[in-house]
Amino acid sequence: MIIKISVILGKSILLFITAIMIIITIEYITCPVYKFKASVPFSGKNYYNPYKQIDPGLWRKANFQVQSYAWLGLTSGRLNSNEAIYNTYRRLGYDIIATSDYQKINRFRSAETDYIPVYEHGYGIKKNHQVLIGAGKVLWTDYPIFQTIHNKQHILNLLRKGNELIFIAHPKLREGYKPEDMRYLGNYDGIEVLNNYRTSLAHWDSALSTGKYLTIIGDDDAHDISNPDEIGHHCTFINSPSVTQNDIISSLKSGRAFGAKINRPEGETFEAKIKRTKVLPVVLQVNMKKDTLIVSTDSIAGEIRFIGQRGRLLKTCFNSSTALCLFEKTDPYIRIEIEFKSRTIYYLNPVCRIEDAFPPEIISPEIDIYRTYLLRIIGFSSLLFIIFNYFMLSRIFRKRSNC
Repeated sequence: MIIKISVILGKSILLFITAIMIIITIEYITCPVYKFKASVPFSGKNYYNPYKQIDPGLWRKANFQVQSYAWLGLTSGRLNSNEAIYNTYRRLGYDIIATSDYQKINRFRSAETDYIPVYEHGYGIKKNHQVLIGAGKVLWTDYPIFQTIHNKQHILNLLRKGNELIFIAHPKLREGYKPEDMRYLGNYDGIEVLNNYRTSLAHWDSALSTGKYLTIIGDDDAHDISNPDEIGHHCTFINSPSVTQNDIISSLKSGRAFGAKINRPEGETFEAKIKRTKVLPVVLQVNMKKDTLIVSTDSIAGEIRFIGQRGRLLKTCFNSSTALCLFEKTDPYIRIEIEFKSRTIYYLNPVCRIEDAFPPEIISPEIDIYRTYLLRIIGFSSLLFIIFNYFMLSRIFRKRSNC
């Protein structure tokens, strides 16, 4: 009796796994094939400056990546309660505290004016994740085993339908996205360049160098907020008139924000972190005067670096609170990195050349109808061939065993 039950259970598990594998295979087969075209660098006689007329007194400190207890504790963040996350980040001087649970929109404090629905999409082996800000609903579609550039684009297109902002999360982690991918992918808003696990500047510059105006966010992505080394290290500063969802999302869309890597002394106590992170340098202005880019802060910076096309260092200014850089005719964009003597670094969104009032929209590549249907015909034919042969071989083996 026990043997019979074990056989039935084993067959049921095998059948379940087989069904899952068939579903996943069909998902890959039905993925559209896209026509990817290399974009051209920014160009034009005018400049897009997201920081034009910013108010230095309206910088809001934000974190959009931290996980809480969810899914019966099976995912990262199982030790973090919603209350502990909120109270911890409040003490660190954060104005916007959003919890990005995996495949789940966290509704904690949803009745408050500063609530912004966020979640982290993706459950694949390669960590091809996205941070959805202003999330409307959870997308369960994903490509869990591997992802081609076509799979990545398809997910971005599906996410576009239900979310205000799409940021590719920690692209360098497990090489979930390659810098080369960023030259071709479209239909998203920015990159989580700064993360406790990886810094992805090469991915950002790769996208910017092909004329895609993608903005930066920085997040802790903390899995254990009781560990001072995991919190208050990366954040996003947003210049916004208020902390309401509409104002914050509007500022992020326009690029009135920057990512910050706050120096993290190893083994620092939580109380020491509170004192240090509450007193951070302030960006006062980022302006264009004819063809010259000017940046100034309220503190002396050890280095102010101007970065151009393909991540090339254009100029470095030392020990100053103000720096200038000329936009040469060959410079499609310039972004600024400000490294203070405390070793805290600010990464500003780029100022770029434009023809109109705004940079061109990052649209989705066109679907290649012919190659899409060719893939599906070959894929389904192969799948049916494998299933047919499996049943035929099973039948032959059963006949032999009964002889």
